[in-house]
Amino acid sequence: MTAQQRNFWIAVFCGGLILSIGLGARQSFGIFQKPIAADLQVGRELWSFANALAMLLMGVFSPFVGGLADRFGTAKVVAIGAAVNVAGLFIISQATGGVALIAGNILSGIGIAAASFPTILAAVGRMTPPDKRSLAMGIATAGGSIGQFAIVPFASILQDRYNDWHFTLFVLTLISLAMIPLAWALRGPKAAPAAAGAPRKQSAREALSEAFGMRAFWLLTIGYFVCGFHVTFVGLHLPPYIADKGVGLALFGKAISPAELGGWAIGLVGLFNIAGTILWGWLGGKYPRKDMLALLYFMRSLSFIVFLVLPLSGASVLIFAATLGFLWLGTVALTNGLVMYIYGPANAAMLSGVVFMSHQVGSFVGGWGGGRLFDATGNYDLMWWISIGLGLTAAALNWPIREQPVARDLAARPA
Repeated sequence: MTAQQRNFWIAVFCGGLILSIGLGARQSFGIFQKPIAADLQVGRELWSFANALAMLLMGVFSPFVGGLADRFGTAKVVAIGAAVNVAGLFIISQATGGVALIAGNILSGIGIAAASFPTILAAVGRMTPPDKRSLAMGIATAGGSIGQFAIVPFASILQDRYNDWHFTLFVLTLISLAMIPLAWALRGPKAAPAAAGAPRKQSAREALSEAFGMRAFWLLTIGYFVCGFHVTFVGLHLPPYIADKGVGLALFGKAISPAELGGWAIGLVGLFNIAGTILWGWLGGKYPRKDMLALLYFMRSLSFIVFLVLPLSGASVLIFAATLGFLWLGTVALTNGLVMYIYGPANAAMLSGVVFMSHQVGSFVGGWGGGRLFDATGNYDLMWWISIGLGLTAAALNWPIREQPVARDLAARPA
């Protein structure tokens, strides 16, 4: 094995581990919904808004930190982002009021923007031989789901045993410190400049003007809003929903409390998402991606309906979580693949960033809206039905997309 190959696999492993820790810790925030509301004597809207704001900032800052990583190196940007995330988590763990909760989430959201999929996958892609690139990026991406499966149940067990959200979040803060040294493995080459005489690269302004002038881009972007809405609403509010209903489970003679079950449900979503992401990526290679997106959104709505109609039990919670896992982040590969296929690779990162911004706006609305409507109505019923309606709308929006590359004529670069 050559030195280059060793560096490549080290980057894949460390990049995946950074995603596991960072995203796994953030996905655990739903289990703190009820404890924080009870301890600080506030409604659920406060914690929901703080988390939703973090998700929004992740979208806003992702294009900027990506540019910084291209200019100054991924390792530095990811390490700084990880440190900012740790600072945010520490502030949250020590919070005694709403200001600290919001401030900590702001820092955490900005930090995760720098230490998440866009920067890490770009580094892995540049460091990986072309014939191994798809596999490497898939393995690194799976890191986020593995962390969700490992860290969320762990956090729920800690919270259930000690009943102290300050302590549980402080433990997550300590674990997150490991992200900083792991970033060192992401040092690597920057993108190579275009060869002289090659066709002129489309400018960023031209690419944006072209995309925004096409109905397909708008349909795809609006549909991705729904994905963000679903993921954040479920991740942040499914655990308290289960706790509200008092649904526990006895497994192999061991009782699992409603609070623990909520954590295991989110963890199970992450576990089955590993297989789901691979499945939808494979389907997107065999069938039109826009059709697969429409089918995925439709199946999400169907899974929500079945979950609400069937009697609620520990078994139904786990079945729902496993089903939703197959439909969780399959949209990522399909959506980004569609952007690259239609508009080409030259500005795919920027255009995908614009689409991702819509996803994070959806995350903001889904996260905050869940808490707002719960405080207003005392339950999550309306949010579930809004989620169903939005899923059907996204399916209808993606279906008519014309999946064909844009034809453009760019003059060759001057010699």
